[in-house]
Amino acid sequence: MSEEITPVASGFVARFGELTLPAALGPENDQVVLFSEEELDGFEAVSGYWRRTVRRAQLEWLVLIRTVAAFGGEPCIVLDEDEDGLHIAYTGHSGMKAEALGYWMVDHGAYEVVVPREEVFSIRVERIPVP
Repeated sequence: MSEEITPVASGFVARFGELTLPAALGPENDQVVLFSEEELDGFEAVSGYWRRTVRRAQLEWLVLIRTVAAFGGEPCIVLDEDEDGLHIAYTGHSGMKAEALGYWMVDHGAYEVVVPREEVFSIRVERIPVP
């Protein structure tokens, strides 16, 4: 496992003009909400940050960023990191395997666990283009 890769939370990122910003989908099918921690032209102030809703066609690109890895030989997504280790979610297809690895069921078919960082391998950040 490489210490050079820092796990990040999952989320959308968009390229709008010269800016690369955190984003969210909606509220309508062809809309994307852009977020900024600083005031930008055309953005409205909302609870300590700024946001702007744009049409999808106004973006150069939109991607989903997520940190993926392997735990116990099975695929997972890194949800968070704290002093206890990595909080991961199982992305395999066997609930029995997930439970055997120590995951707990958080919802039907969804399993999570917190494990020491050194037990998680092949950590990498994926950029999945959103059409």
